[in-house]
Amino acid sequence: MPTVQVQERGTFEAEEGKKLVLVLEDNGVDILHRCGGNAKCTTCSVEVLAGDAGEMGEAEAAVRQAKGITDPNVRLSCQIRVHGDLEVNVLKTAASTGLEPGTRPQD
Repeated sequence: MPTVQVQERGTFEAEEGKKLVLVLEDNGVDILHRCGGNAKCTTCSVEVLAGDAGEMGEAEAAVRQAKGITDPNVRLSCQIRVHGDLEVNVLKTAASTGLEPGTRPQD
């Protein structure tokens, strides 16, 4: 079973193929996901520090470009399916922004 290490928040086992945003939320990690996991808002962005987050799809690439995200290590956790060990840093939280997390993303 893959593991996801989240800087300053712990290490968690992840079900193979599960969306990273759901792995984080299900393990109590404070992460935003304002568009419900539809690759429209970028609030669920994470910095991938180690591991393979998989190929970036068209929807993720388009919203990253529209929002001016150029760092290849910054990815949308709602678009990453966990297939191997990952180490990430959560970039936006409900606590740090004062926003509600958003509706639970669909699997």
